[in-house]
Amino acid sequence: MTSIEKRRIAVTGIGMVTPLGNNAASTWSGLLAGKSGAGPTRNFDASGFTTTFSAEVKDFDPETAVPSQKLLKYASRSHRFALAAAAEALADAGIQPTEADSHRWGLAVGAGMMSVAYDDLKVVNDFAAPEGRFDAAGLMNPDFPGNPVNFCRWQSNAGLGLLTKQFGIRGYATSVHTACASGGQAVGTALKVMRRGRCDYMLAGGFDSMINPIGISGFCLLGALSKDNDNPTGASRPFDATRSGFVLGEGAGFLVLEDWDRAKARGAKIYAELAGDGNSLSCYRITDSPPDGNGPIQAIEQALGDAGISAADVDYVNAHGTSTQMNDRSECAALKSVFAGRVDEVRVSSTKSCMGHLIAAAGAVEAAVCCLAIRDGIAPVNANYETPDPDCNVRLVLGAPEKLRIRAAVSNSLGFGGSNSSLVFRNPEEVNP
Repeated sequence: MTSIEKRRIAVTGIGMVTPLGNNAASTWSGLLAGKSGAGPTRNFDASGFTTTFSAEVKDFDPETAVPSQKLLKYASRSHRFALAAAAEALADAGIQPTEADSHRWGLAVGAGMMSVAYDDLKVVNDFAAPEGRFDAAGLMNPDFPGNPVNFCRWQSNAGLGLLTKQFGIRGYATSVHTACASGGQAVGTALKVMRRGRCDYMLAGGFDSMINPIGISGFCLLGALSKDNDNPTGASRPFDATRSGFVLGEGAGFLVLEDWDRAKARGAKIYAELAGDGNSLSCYRITDSPPDGNGPIQAIEQALGDAGISAADVDYVNAHGTSTQMNDRSECAALKSVFAGRVDEVRVSSTKSCMGHLIAAAGAVEAAVCCLAIRDGIAPVNANYETPDPDCNVRLVLGAPEKLRIRAAVSNSLGFGGSNSSLVFRNPEEVNP
């Protein structure tokens, strides 16, 4: 280690809760099988919406993953996903914060845009609507959402607080809210914090659940969701010329990040090196990336520079690939600009084709996917692709996953509002540049 800025950071633990499975192993096997997590929405009656399907987490039992009933009382649906995925990541890494080192542990999370559950809002509406006013005496009623328990659950940093409480983390902690880029930027933030020497270990990830009437209606009004109600499993088709919008998903993903030398000294398994982080703001449209890929280009190039590698060292890109016309086109323009003459060699896939768009959790889950791809030497498939789009003529992984040694992988997350995040993961067998 020549300087604290280039301190090497190892990924030693992975945890996931996704529409494909309630842990990392089932999610990864689902991806390799090209399985779809999409289907008719079951969380609520979506029959009145133009989109009636989504990619939901299925058969999830929070009490199995989170034994603390007190914490569960304060936890929303997405918080429960987060607690379970984080617990899996720590167990996978084989390390936990202790009283002696808890101040050297940090936490960076990408949290969802919506902190108030629809059911709670409905209770407020039903409570207030008859007279148009609140009954102050009823505020402490446990059934009323003004109750302190519900109030705490609504806070945008509630998930952060629950995670620090559950795992005894007493060091650096932050919650990132940049829409679809949140999870990726949280992982990138953790990298910077560790390089500065603030922490020796970080739990980094993201969580979200917007599969509710408010979330669905908002995206429907934006025209962002696919309306292929008769074909949910084939509706997410990134880079296909017939793509018609994304499939809304939910879930959580977490990584345990550890000082490289400490990880090696304790004999930890290392999935990958988290080597680079890049961010930019497109400032184009609230829902679209610029057609020329300018913002994403900056984020990818920054991440490569931060990792100390060039475009020639990258073998796989886990694309943001939402399955919307503008964003897929913009990202492909960025890839063609960055990789130039190598664009036909770099494998590209969007795992949203199987999992849907997990919004704030997407970047963290897809970062974990990159680590597993490096470990197993296999690039996941870009599912549901049938009709080529001349504007998206990059080297997509089609038909089935592709075996290849991945020296470095890039994970892109391009959020609403123009936030762009790019992460670089390196094969642990590569020589440090």
